[in-house]
Amino acid sequence: MPTVIIGTGLAGTRLAQRLGEHAVLVGEEPHAPYNRVLLAEVLAGTYAPDVIALPGAPAARRLRTRAVRIDRQRRVVQCDDGSEVAYGTLVLATGSNPVLPPLRGLFGADATVLPGGVHAFRTMDDCLALSAAVTEGTRAVVIGGGLLGVSAARALARRGAQVVLTQQAERLMERQLDPRSSALVLRHLTGLGVEVHTECRVRGVGVEDGRVRRVELHDGFVLDTDVTVLACGVRPRTGLARAAGLDVRRGVVVDDALCTSDPHIRAVGDCAEHAGTVYGLATPALEQADALAARLTGGAAPYTGTRTLTRLTLPHEAGPLDLAAFGETDPLPGDDVVQLTDATRGTYRKVVVRGDRLVGGVLVGELASVGALAHAWESDESLPADDAVGAPLLHLLTHDGGL
Repeated sequence: MPTVIIGTGLAGTRLAQRLGEHAVLVGEEPHAPYNRVLLAEVLAGTYAPDVIALPGAPAARRLRTRAVRIDRQRRVVQCDDGSEVAYGTLVLATGSNPVLPPLRGLFGADATVLPGGVHAFRTMDDCLALSAAVTEGTRAVVIGGGLLGVSAARALARRGAQVVLTQQAERLMERQLDPRSSALVLRHLTGLGVEVHTECRVRGVGVEDGRVRRVELHDGFVLDTDVTVLACGVRPRTGLARAAGLDVRRGVVVDDALCTSDPHIRAVGDCAEHAGTVYGLATPALEQADALAARLTGGAAPYTGTRTLTRLTLPHEAGPLDLAAFGETDPLPGDDVVQLTDATRGTYRKVVVRGDRLVGGVLVGELASVGALAHAWESDESLPADDAVGAPLLHLLTHDGGL
């Protein structure tokens, strides 16, 4: 019996590549599998859609249909075209859905249908619809200032849109960046012409003739808009698993073998919750796919989690802004902090040390030392005794840190 994989994103496609002819890939998107991480580059016009296509899994069979039910007793997946796919092992790689905020006026009787002019930014269809809607001078409001919102705002600005970015938190990308590095991202966006409002909560939208024409802020200020982008985060796509009676918390619960509460069903990627963590990032999805492929082909090494590093490049005519962040970027009382700042060049580097271990860091504008720092963090090993806040750790932050 084949291994049936539901989902054609990074995790599902990677697993199918590894398993080859032993895999059946089930996915509803009409497009060939693609790298979702690069959708902002398609929106910006940097890449054509076909450029971000994932390497194929030629030996695997792909079914372009939507899985609607899992019959665990018969071990079959039922699809919306009426077909059934039998499995020996079933892998859920269903990914995540965009969070649609409960804004006043956003939804009518059908809470799943967005009004005209409003776009999520999660799939290739979302990206292509946004691209078609934006021309030079289009007024665009991006709701959400995390990684996705910053990427979307930058891409829209590069297409010539007049962009306003609203962020409820006090700074951009508050989950990844500290105040100084966030301020550099803010400076970069404003340099592109993006108007940024932080500590700004959106209250509702104004709809005219079926289209959103206004975004209403909590303080009563109104933003006129032609296009509104919802970049409010994602939520694991767990409907199939929940309906099948699997253990679901925030995501589909899996153990170190990436096995769900049913021994014949595994889960990887954005939909999976391992040791209480839902990652929602590309690197863990790929590592989980590789670990599961090894296990399904005779390996036995457990998946013990992923230490994630966020990287982002924001291109600009005057030069790109590169950033990387990992671990805990905000120190706790008693932590040691080493920082290097060059205001003229717009670079900033910082590491946080707790006891004898590197627990986090952030680099903006110059990433030459990120490899050495990430290795020291990922290994979670004791730093040399004189590395606490001394010259060797400072050495890691500089160009001559070995990279």
